[in-house]
Amino acid sequence: MTTPEHLDVVIVGAGLSGVGAACRLRTECPDKSVAILEARDAMGGTWDLFRYPGIRSDSDMFTLGYPFKPWREAQSIADGPSILDYIRRTAAEFGIDRLVRYRTRVVAADFSTETARWTVTVRRHEEDGGVSEDVITCDFLYSCTGYYDYAQGHDPVFPGVESFRGEVVRPQFWPENLDHAGKRVVVIGSGATAVTLVPAMAATAAHVTMLQRSPTWIGVVPGRDKLADRARALLPAAAAHRLIRTKNILFGLAFYQFCRRRPRAARKLLTRLNTKALRDADTVREHFTPTYDPWDQRLCAIPDADLFRALKTGRASVVTDHVDTFTPDGVRLRSGRELPADIVVTATGLRLLALGGIAPSVDGRRVELSEQVIWRGAMITGLPNLAVCVGYTNASWTLRADLTSRLVCRVVRHMDRHGYASVVPEPDRPLARRPLLDLASGYIQRAVDAFPRQGDRGPWRVRQNYVLDAVSTLRGDLGRELVGTPRARLSRATTRSTTGR
Repeated sequence: MTTPEHLDVVIVGAGLSGVGAACRLRTECPDKSVAILEARDAMGGTWDLFRYPGIRSDSDMFTLGYPFKPWREAQSIADGPSILDYIRRTAAEFGIDRLVRYRTRVVAADFSTETARWTVTVRRHEEDGGVSEDVITCDFLYSCTGYYDYAQGHDPVFPGVESFRGEVVRPQFWPENLDHAGKRVVVIGSGATAVTLVPAMAATAAHVTMLQRSPTWIGVVPGRDKLADRARALLPAAAAHRLIRTKNILFGLAFYQFCRRRPRAARKLLTRLNTKALRDADTVREHFTPTYDPWDQRLCAIPDADLFRALKTGRASVVTDHVDTFTPDGVRLRSGRELPADIVVTATGLRLLALGGIAPSVDGRRVELSEQVIWRGAMITGLPNLAVCVGYTNASWTLRADLTSRLVCRVVRHMDRHGYASVVPEPDRPLARRPLLDLASGYIQRAVDAFPRQGDRGPWRVRQNYVLDAVSTLRGDLGRELVGTPRARLSRATTRSTTGR
């Protein structure tokens, strides 16, 4: 038997979060050995996987980007290829590209309380098609896989779909050779993917219809930030980036709080702004005024009102109804109307997957995530030396992701400073438990029971507030919130165990 390779920190996932985490570890814990395990054969995560027309961020790049790598492009709301290039350039600049091990999927992870190490079982897919399994050990395991299931999305069964003579396409697996020019397209869905696809495809399609069961709140945002342009023209790049980032963080937080505290006023404001942009009060009333309040579900941003512009040209339309059945030539609705189609795109949502599908265990016994509570949105009770990266639902993902990575660096340094072999969060008294993700969106509600819970107070509560989190995450007293196992005690226990055998 050979001794498994041992690393100080193993990061799972080489997407936006994983690359950012590695950058933080390289700069704040430079003495630690780090590897990134990536199941796919390319860097970029979501931004490499999704290739559908028009793919873009729904957050501004001054907050979605890394705080240590200023966004220098013109567009504030960036397209997918630009974001992917930004991730790869950052990885190359910080030497992170040399840490990634591609085609390496984590299939199991077990923590030993005797050695205070994770044993990570990986399945490697070789370039020649071969598959092998191996194990790696590490002191700290950091999951940066996000919470989406890359292997499959939410795929409801539509009656009669087998009779449809056209092509059915899922955005998550967009065909490279699909040509929609001059064709009739029906996009089923009303979320971020649908509102992105419709204007992008309408540019060349004969017509695009967005078919939604119910409306979604839409927010028109500028594709280019004029204040950012002025700041970058007058200030050094780093100072301009900090100013723009701070402005966008505060504006986003203020608008979210306004929506949550004054929902009626928020409804009126969004309705008025959308009516001004679309210039059709009846369409806004029927198709863009949901029954739920703003930010009960995630708000969809449309840069430069591109969806509304496509509707005004007549190249796109929106229908609010339910699918009754597919027909050979399109989709028939419950109302009896039939939408003719050559291509149907099922933008029906994503599926969530906790820890990238890893079922963690301790001393060989599986730990049920749904029975645990998350600390500072990062570490989980019952799982020593493990952190998970979960971004904000009401703001740019990277804002919380970067805080979590900085927290992981703090925890690693805390362990070294106090001689701890392992640390685990434990509440000092019972907690009232709540779902981790607090949106009413269907894709979240379908999977909420597979995730750890949040508590009702202090570091156990997952707040959607970057300003408060930045203060508490970077300055909180780790000694009061984490229970540590001294390395010396671990060594004595190991010695006694070995002597006894």
